[in-house]
Amino acid sequence: MVKLIALYKQPKDPKAFDEHYYNVHVPITEKIPGLRKVEITKIVGSPTGKSEYYLLCEMYYDDHQSLKEAMKTDEAKASWKDLMSFAGDLVTMMIGEEVE
Repeated sequence: MVKLIALYKQPKDPKAFDEHYYNVHVPITEKIPGLRKVEITKIVGSPTGKSEYYLLCEMYYDDHQSLKEAMKTDEAKASWKDLMSFAGDLVTMMIGEEVE
């Protein structure tokens, strides 16, 4: 499996971030064709105390080709547009492969 990973820094207003993220952004993202699963992790700290990160989202696809095709869809473009409108300055995007 291949993952599109979104790592978010701490927002200035966590309540407003959560409201938009869970009620607007996630439903848009879940409509992307080829998306197999979404896992969201709330970052609660680090081994040394507070973390600069707030949230981790992993979006699973069958393979690189599936991810590539999904990113061309209107649904993915809508997700990206929404992401940039509320968290463009907070998010780092990465692609990863599961290792067995």
